[in-house]
Amino acid sequence: MMLLETTDGWSAFARQAEICRSAGSTFVASILEAVDRQLSHAPLSSGMIRGWTGDTGAAALALRVNGALHALARRGKPQYLADLYKGLHDDIDGAVAAALSQEDRFIADWIRYPTQTNEVARGAAIMGALMTVAAERPMPFQILELGSSCGLNLNLGRYAYQLGTASAGDLSSDVRIAPQWRGVAPPSAPVSIAAARGVDLSPLDAAKAEDRERLLSFTWADQPVRSQRLEAALQTAVTHPPRVDRGEAKVWLTQQLGEAQPAGVCRAVVHTMFLQYLDDEGRRDIAAVLGLAGAAATAERPLVEIGMEWTADRREVQLRLTSWPDGESTVLAKCHPYGDWVEWIGRR
Repeated sequence: MMLLETTDGWSAFARQAEICRSAGSTFVASILEAVDRQLSHAPLSSGMIRGWTGDTGAAALALRVNGALHALARRGKPQYLADLYKGLHDDIDGAVAAALSQEDRFIADWIRYPTQTNEVARGAAIMGALMTVAAERPMPFQILELGSSCGLNLNLGRYAYQLGTASAGDLSSDVRIAPQWRGVAPPSAPVSIAAARGVDLSPLDAAKAEDRERLLSFTWADQPVRSQRLEAALQTAVTHPPRVDRGEAKVWLTQQLGEAQPAGVCRAVVHTMFLQYLDDEGRRDIAAVLGLAGAAATAERPLVEIGMEWTADRREVQLRLTSWPDGESTVLAKCHPYGDWVEWIGRR
């Protein structure tokens, strides 16, 4: 039985399963296909999903359910599901059906809230953009991040990067980010971060075990390297707590950009896979706030926007740099959604 169908009649679970399989996550794909077949075992959750208002793809409902099941497996309940994730048996449908039946309330509560994928590997693309700006304007950055989640990418200066032939960041860091790099390396310019601050509607706190667990549950279960990198970044955040405000992006950004900007400091508004969660009006609002602030930017007080986002047709993820006072906008790279690879284009 097909549930949660998309506009073309294809189940959103099946569609997400294909995306996962194409990304090499066959286990997660199989979990989502089993959910598609077994969701009737969870009447409360399936009722919420059937009655969902809005774009189920933008809401990432399939990945919310996947996160809930991973969270249950990490907790060891039900044990049959936990054993599946440990590779002790291959009865995927049986384990998923048991979890849906026994933990329906947990799953329903879990999927009320959006996915939290504070993927630090995306920092490689952001660091490449910062290096590009630093090569042109050698001054420290004030980072303002939209949709910060746990704020892990506010610590991007504390991570070690290998960006093609270019090294960057803190090379002694336990968080090592080395995506598959295509094309030339970004300019080898030092990046200095004077301040970093972010905003999120529902920020997580790395100091809280339940928040760390939520982030880890949203990593795909068959990507252990990604989980290990996240654990290292969370530990860094415990030692160096990022500053994340609770609030709405437009209001917060307006306030931040309205504060006095020191001469010789470049403001950098950063967002990764954030705009997809806004409607058209919300995206226009952010663009308007940036445009207004950009009109007041000067060579001594420049402003840049660095966004790693899906294109409107969702065919590819682009790293785009917009710089003021000139207002020039350039696609610097094409990227894997989670940062696994970067195809660098650079300034032309």
